[in-house]
Amino acid sequence: MSQLPFDLLPEVARFLANSPIKPVIGGEERASANGQTFATRDPGTGTVLAEVYFMQPEDVDAAVRAAQAAFHRPGWADLTPHARGVLLHRLIDAVEQRKSVFAQIEALDCGKVLRQAEADVQNFIDTMRYYTEMALHVDRRAPLAVSHYDAYTYRAPWGPCAFIFPWNFPLLLVGWGIAPALAVGNTVVIKPAEDTPLSTIYLGRLAAEIGFPSGVINVLPGDGEITGAALTKHPGIRRMSFTGSPEVGRLVAEACGRNLVPVKLELGGKGGAVVFDDVDVEATAEQLVQAVTFHSGQVCCTATRWIVQKGIYDRFVDAAVKQLQSLRIGHELKRGVQMGPVISEKQRRRILSYIDRGREQGAELVYQGSLPEAERAEGGTYVAPALLAGALDNVAAQEEIFGPVAYLTPFDDEEDAVRKVNATDYGLANSVWSRDLDRAQRVAEAMEAANSWINAHNLFPHGVPYGGIKKSGMGGGVLSEQTLFDYLRATSVVRPRG
Repeated sequence: MSQLPFDLLPEVARFLANSPIKPVIGGEERASANGQTFATRDPGTGTVLAEVYFMQPEDVDAAVRAAQAAFHRPGWADLTPHARGVLLHRLIDAVEQRKSVFAQIEALDCGKVLRQAEADVQNFIDTMRYYTEMALHVDRRAPLAVSHYDAYTYRAPWGPCAFIFPWNFPLLLVGWGIAPALAVGNTVVIKPAEDTPLSTIYLGRLAAEIGFPSGVINVLPGDGEITGAALTKHPGIRRMSFTGSPEVGRLVAEACGRNLVPVKLELGGKGGAVVFDDVDVEATAEQLVQAVTFHSGQVCCTATRWIVQKGIYDRFVDAAVKQLQSLRIGHELKRGVQMGPVISEKQRRRILSYIDRGREQGAELVYQGSLPEAERAEGGTYVAPALLAGALDNVAAQEEIFGPVAYLTPFDDEEDAVRKVNATDYGLANSVWSRDLDRAQRVAEAMEAANSWINAHNLFPHGVPYGGIKKSGMGGGVLSEQTLFDYLRATSVVRPRG
C-alpha cells in the first residue's frame, strides 16, 4: 500500500497492510486457486490501497460447496429462529463496535464522504437488526381454507443464495441482501464489486473471528466475467440476487433461467423529480442538488431528471446553480467535504462523455462547476457537477449517467408533467414536489415506477418495499416483510379430511 495523505485507524492500517488480502470461504481465509490478485484503489488519490485475491471458478465452487455444507443437517437451517438470532446479533454487535473501522474502509474504497460512509454502516446495522427481529415472528405454517381437505402452506429456506453487488453502496447493499436470507436460514455467497471489495471481506473475516458458523457467509472478490459468471451459472445456487446495470442484469437473468433459479434484479434508474410552481423554490432546489450530488451522483434511484413547471423554471435554475456553486468538493476524508470523487477514471470519462454527447444532441449546458486546485493535483477521479437542459429525447435525459449531472426540462400542467416523467425506459424511483397534497398523490400514483416519493427524494424506511419495474428490474421487496418470504420456498401440504 502506498502512503496516503491521511492517518488511518490502526485496525484499518493493519487490514490493508496484510496484502494480498484473502477473502473468507468456509470460515477460512484463502488465496485464489491460481494466486492471481487485483488492485483496489482510493478514488480520491488514485493510490493503491491493497492487492486482493482474484477468485477463480474453482474458488466459486469451493464457496458454494461450503455454503451447501453449512446449510444441510445439522446446519444453519436447522437452528431455531432464536438460536440464529443470537448469532446474528453477535455479528451485528461486532460490526457496531467497529463502526468507525468499517466507515473508513468504506470511504477509502469507494470515495464516499466519511459521514455518508458512517450512515451506510449504520444502515447495515439497522437492516440486520430489522430482519433478525422480524424472523423471530414468521409463521412457517399457514393454514388454507379448503373444503374437504386439511391443507396448509409450509415455508422453508432455499439453501445457498448468491449475491452480486455494485460498487456504490458496498456494505449497505450487503445488508439489504443477506439480512433477510440469513435470518430465515439460508446460507450466502457474496461477490462484491471488483472496485470495492474491502468492507465485505472485512465483514467475512469478522464473522469468522467471532465464531459465526463456517460456510454460512462466504466472500468471492473478483470480476464479473470470471468470478461473477461462474457464481451465476453454478448449479448449487438456489436463489440469486443481482444489483447493477441492465446490460449485465440480462446476462444474469439468462443464466438463472437456464438453471431455473429464482432471481431478483435491481438494475438502476433515471429518476425524475416533478416540481410544481407552488413549492418553496430555494428549499426544493437545495434538496434536489443534495440528491444529485450525494455520493457524486452514483445512486441508481436519485433524481437526475428535473421536470419543473414553467412559471418557476428560471427561478429554480438560478437557485440550483447557486447551491452548486457553494458545494465543497474534495477527498472523502477531508473535513467539511460534501462531495468526493467518482469511483474510477473509467467512470469519470463516462460521465464527461455523456455531457459532451448531450450537448452534441442539442442540450444546453446550463452550468458546469470547477474543481478545487488541490483536488486536480491530488490525482483522484473527480467530476464537477453539471446541469443540462433541453428536450427529453436527448441521450443525457434517457440514459443513466451515474454521476453528478441533472437534466432539466419545463412542463405546462399536470398531464404534461406525468407524460414527461414517464418518458423513460426505467422505472425505479421518482418524486413529486407540491404543497397541494391531493395533486401530489395523483401524480405519485400515475408515475410508472416502483417507488414514488412526495416532497422528498431517496426515502428508505424499513418496512416499505423497494424494487424496480421496466428496465429497472424485477423481484423487488427489499426492506419489507415480503423479502423474508422471498427467501422461503413454499410447500403445500394436503390430506383428505375424514
